[in-house]
Amino acid sequence: MIIDERENRRQSVLEAAGQIMTAARTAPKGKGIDIIEIITVTEEDIEQISRHMQTLSEQTGMKFLLRDAENILQAEAMILIGTRQQVQGLNCAYCGFSTCVEKPQQVPCAINSIDVGIALGSACAKAADLRLDTRLMFSAGWAAQQLGLLKECGQVIAMPLSAASKNPFFDRKPKEEVRP
Repeated sequence: MIIDERENRRQSVLEAAGQIMTAARTAPKGKGIDIIEIITVTEEDIEQISRHMQTLSEQTGMKFLLRDAENILQAEAMILIGTRQQVQGLNCAYCGFSTCVEKPQQVPCAINSIDVGIALGSACAKAADLRLDTRLMFSAGWAAQQLGLLKECGQVIAMPLSAASKNPFFDRKPKEEVRP
């Protein structure tokens, strides 16, 4: 049997995505409480996110969203990592308020943000171990969050994955910036 890497690439990336999601899941969590959500999206879901990024660019004037919207279409898969909001009750003031009781509901608990960051670090490390092309994208995560792909999650970050001969997520041409 002959297995051509070009024909098997998508399947290889999807198998790697499973390992990357496991790495993110097993990352340490504040107080040992797991409120991280992780999914992998492909094909039509990536296209939906790309279209929404274009809409967001029109609404906000942020041109980098257009660049990133085109960019994620080169991914074989894209992992989304976010957190449900849950105050951890540490009264650490990392969120900017002296106590958890003083923190307004819409202000994220800083421990939740740290948990997402640690999960992303573990995911990136695993992707590097597997020699996958990737980049963390606030832009695609923001669009996915608005589309409700990770229910009840805030602070969603996207991680597009590719196994190309050159990383398509770097050396990107910037779109012209909007002047105020």
